[in-house]
Amino acid sequence: MGHMTGKDLYQKLGKRLDQAPMRTPWTPIFRELLEALYSPAEAELVCRLPFRPSTLARIARLTGETESRLHAMMDGLCAKGLVVDIWNGQEYQYMVSPIVIGFFEFTMMRTGPDLPMARWAELFRGYMFGEKDFLAANFGDGQQVSVMRALPHEEALGEHVEILAYEQAVALVDEHSDFSLGLCSCRHEKHHLGHAPCRAPMTTCTSMGSGARFLIRNGFARPMEKREMLDILARSRDLGLTLSADNVRQGVGFICHCCGCCCNLLRGVRETGYPGLLVTSGFVATLSEALCTGCGLCAKACPVAAIRMEAETTADKTQPGGKTARIGSICLGCGVCALQCPTGALHLQPRARKVLHPEDSFERVLLQALERGTLQSFLFDNPNSRTQGFMRGLVGGFLRLPPVKQALLSDALRSRFLAVLRRGTE
Repeated sequence: MGHMTGKDLYQKLGKRLDQAPMRTPWTPIFRELLEALYSPAEAELVCRLPFRPSTLARIARLTGETESRLHAMMDGLCAKGLVVDIWNGQEYQYMVSPIVIGFFEFTMMRTGPDLPMARWAELFRGYMFGEKDFLAANFGDGQQVSVMRALPHEEALGEHVEILAYEQAVALVDEHSDFSLGLCSCRHEKHHLGHAPCRAPMTTCTSMGSGARFLIRNGFARPMEKREMLDILARSRDLGLTLSADNVRQGVGFICHCCGCCCNLLRGVRETGYPGLLVTSGFVATLSEALCTGCGLCAKACPVAAIRMEAETTADKTQPGGKTARIGSICLGCGVCALQCPTGALHLQPRARKVLHPEDSFERVLLQALERGTLQSFLFDNPNSRTQGFMRGLVGGFLRLPPVKQALLSDALRSRFLAVLRRGTE
């Protein structure tokens, strides 16, 4: 290898990673993070990997490397979570890990006596929350397509409220036979940053299907049975944790069990002014004021501080001078508040405006990339080709035109646009 050396190597790697559906703008802290995670040889190789999932044979053809040498490098990158290996039923395909869901989670799921976990945690915190560039690049223009969505606790639903299968945690589990359990990356990060101990267990990251197999294969998690997976869901309900999952309707590969004190997504919604960090469920918390005693347990339980307690203003209240819960617009529809309400005053009801979730990971990735201006990297995915580099620039400029982007993301054209792209990859 050795095609690139010196000070420009990691900046070129940063530019390569910035073409993912989750952008990674270049900053001094991002340079430190990349230098801490990637060896120079790994950085050099990742700069030359195609953007779409590709077989080892295709990667060898595009990079000019031998398959035997690539295989050893890819194994090392997968063991660090910097590349993901995906079994398609016949052979492995390899994809560069984005920052989320990707090398942040996989890095902070690792364990070992010689790993600089505290340093990694400091760098991730500094980049994702200390600086403004990362969040602004991904959500500063009102982007709506995020990686994850909230799942409702079914026990919080109002009477006679129907729920679709892809919003039922138990139904999502029933679709799979392979499960894994690993460290919660956010909770592990906060542990190494010296935060107060969390009430939730550290080991709560649950994955299913091919995602679980990837984590088990590369040592990030251990296998578990479906019964244990269901037990963890019940435990999260009892602990009042927020459930979140892939922002897709088909092929959900993980369920997170999130607390307000550790989860970076919940913290982001609560503190940064970017509610799109975590897509809401199709439900919203609704209050029966006559049953509200003003105890405030719901406000304490809400992971994004969407509930506030206000002084009662009506004359017919049974507790003069008391308070009533008021639900804000950033309600996730997770139902944690209703689980804590002792009088049954809170429950989930369908939102007035339907929440649209991508059909599958293919659709989500393309919509994310279109929103964030990186779709051209997936259409012309060979970073080693000058011709494709020219086409990326040309098409990227066209897709960034506001009228074009608005039209392709509209209800009228989105389905047809995605169908054309899907056919083009078959």
